[in-house]
Amino acid sequence: MKITSIWAIYFSPTGTTKKVVSHMADTLALISGSKRYDYDFTMPQHRLSFPELKGNEAEGFDMVFFATPTYAGRVPNVLLKYLSTIRGNGAVAVPVVTFGNRNFDNSLIELRDILENGGFHTIAAAAMACEHSFSYELGKGRPDSSDLAQAEDFVAKLYDRLNIIDPSIEHFSPKDVPGVPKTYGGYYKPQGRNGVHIDIRKVIPKVADNCIKCGTCARVCSMGSIDPDDVTRMTGICIKCCACYKKCPVSARYFDDPGYLYHKTELEELYKRRTENSFFI
Repeated sequence: MKITSIWAIYFSPTGTTKKVVSHMADTLALISGSKRYDYDFTMPQHRLSFPELKGNEAEGFDMVFFATPTYAGRVPNVLLKYLSTIRGNGAVAVPVVTFGNRNFDNSLIELRDILENGGFHTIAAAAMACEHSFSYELGKGRPDSSDLAQAEDFVAKLYDRLNIIDPSIEHFSPKDVPGVPKTYGGYYKPQGRNGVHIDIRKVIPKVADNCIKCGTCARVCSMGSIDPDDVTRMTGICIKCCACYKKCPVSARYFDDPGYLYHKTELEELYKRRTENSFFI
C-alpha cells in the first residue's frame, strides 16, 4: 500500500491524547519517510472545518491516526455532531482512544464506527491509559516512556502490515475491537457506595482569590465557555475536560462540588493499579 501522507488528528484538552497520537504519527513518518501533518480540533473554531483527505489505489492513501479521550466510557458526546460531518474519502485510519486509567469501555468501537461511517478504512486501533483529566494521581504521568515504547512497537507492526496490503485485491473491513456496537452501552454513570447516581453534568470549576486574570483558562477551554473578559463567568457548558484546571499558571481553578470530589476520590482509590494499554492490528 502506498502511503502519501501521515496525519495526527485529535481532540486533546489537557495534551495527553495529543502526546500519544503525535508520537504514533511521528514514529510512522520516521519509518516510512512520508510527509507528516496535524489537525487539532480541540478548540471550537477548529471544529468548523476538516482537512481534505483521500485514498485510492491509483494515487495512494492518506494515513490517519485519529484520537479522542474517553468521557463516561464513550467518545465525548459534545463532539458527535462535528464528527458526523467529517469525511475520509477512502483514507486509512487508526482510531485511538485514551482513558484515565479506569477503562475505555465502548469509546474505541464508537470511534471506529464514526470513522467507518465517514468514509475511512480502519485497519488497526489502540486504547491507551493516560493521566485522568480530573486527577494528578490517577494514571499519574502517563503516557510515560513505557507507554510510548509500546506505541512505537505497535506502529512498527502497523508499518509491516501496510507493506503487505494490496488494495487492488484486499477488501477493507472495519477493524475488530471490543465493545458494544450501535448502542455503545450508554454512558458510564458514577455513583456513591449507596448506589445513588452522582450527577456531575452541571458542575463547574470555581475561581480562587489568587487568580491573576491572565486569561489562560479562557484560551484553553475546549468549549469556549469561559468569558475572557471575566474569567469567573461561564458562558456555556463545562465538560470537565479540566484544561482550565490543569493549565492555570497559579492553580486558581478548583472544584468544590461534594459529588464531584467524592467521585474523584473514589476513582483514585479504586483504580490505583497500572492499567494496561490495548492494541489491535
